[in-house]
Amino acid sequence: YLEPHSGFMDHYLDVPVDLSKALFMCTANVLDTIPGPLLDRMEVIRLSGYASDEKFAIARRYLEPQAATDAGIPDGATRITDEAMHSLIDDYCREAGVRNLKKHLEKIYRKVALRIFKITGPPPAPVPAPVSTTKDSAAVTPGTEPASSLSSSSSSSGGSSDAVEVEKTAAAGQEEQPPAPPKVVYTGETIVIDKAQLKAYVGQAIFAKDTFYETTPPGVVMGLAWTSMGGATLYIEAARVQDSEARGALTTTGQLGDVFRESATIAHTFARAFLAAKDPSSKFFASSALHVHVPQGATPKDGPSAGCTIVTALLSLATGKAVTPHLAMTGEVTLTGCILPIGGVKEKVLAARRAGVKQIIFPEANRADYDDLTSELKADLSPHFVSHYDQVFKLAIEQDGIFTPATPTPQLDTPAPSDSNTAQASI
Repeated sequence: YLEPHSGFMDHYLDVPVDLSKALFMCTANVLDTIPGPLLDRMEVIRLSGYASDEKFAIARRYLEPQAATDAGIPDGATRITDEAMHSLIDDYCREAGVRNLKKHLEKIYRKVALRIFKITGPPPAPVPAPVSTTKDSAAVTPGTEPASSLSSSSSSSGGSSDAVEVEKTAAAGQEEQPPAPPKVVYTGETIVIDKAQLKAYVGQAIFAKDTFYETTPPGVVMGLAWTSMGGATLYIEAARVQDSEARGALTTTGQLGDVFRESATIAHTFARAFLAAKDPSSKFFASSALHVHVPQGATPKDGPSAGCTIVTALLSLATGKAVTPHLAMTGEVTLTGCILPIGGVKEKVLAARRAGVKQIIFPEANRADYDDLTSELKADLSPHFVSHYDQVFKLAIEQDGIFTPATPTPQLDTPAPSDSNTAQASI
């Protein structure tokens, strides 16, 4: 809203423009790239993306029928299965909106149209309507005189304007109408497109598998992140550096931003104090050089809400216990162990559902945000709301005693690298 700019001068047109009542609406995926002075003058309205179920309904009701009509596909000639549609949404079109989903559906139906054309051949050419070349023939109806006689009689009586109107009406009625598009007739079997056939229509899946640990070993915890493409799951891995002289040091890798590295430092300090309080005899952190890594190093990552995840990864490594299966968490941790609220609750819930997570740990301050979600999004999920890290530790690690070692055998299913994973992740 530009109230003070009532006398704005457009130097291109060299005219003043009153912008005091103008309202400019801008859209952006992230706020980080907007200059600070410009952002300060804006009122930011955050709109969350569509859920997978919402995208599915939009595709079935609007996008798919329109794509079929534009491609000239007859009714009942083809059908996309529900499994294929869900795969198209989750593996190809994860963005917040449906623009890319629309493009993929149009591509599928264009290829289906080509397939039908090869089977049936070209449709018959439209026959244009006959066009009369004389004015008199269009103006004659049973029981009336031709337009020419009307014109002559009108002119003799002084009504020449009426004759002109009759001739214009007759000419307007003889304008050539555009031919109707040919109707394609297809009597063959319905072309069914299932999940296995998507590769032939739209290519290889763009997004890799979210989970590549069937069973997480000690030191590995699943975190939840927000990206410009929506929500995402990220593993945080902690390992001990063997034969290192830098005892007590912490190394971080994975293209982490400044805020993320600060969170790692805070998490390391708190984890040392927490373990010392639980077991004063433990010298694990004092005698070990540690390395924390966030996989998919090509993706920039930043944000403060990975604190409790890093602490859990470090304590899981120190105690030799794997975290609870199918558990993901998010939340910023302070030096005293308080869990602070985070953003992007809806997107992170969507990412957890896509990865098969059963339990989610959220900060207590985000309970209202979670309650606002629809019941469909919260189905089959068990949320836990925490205000201090003690609660996280009991849920994730301390199930039957702190120091009972867990030695699961991790089964890696490494996802293929994808260029689409370059969207910055906000943890």
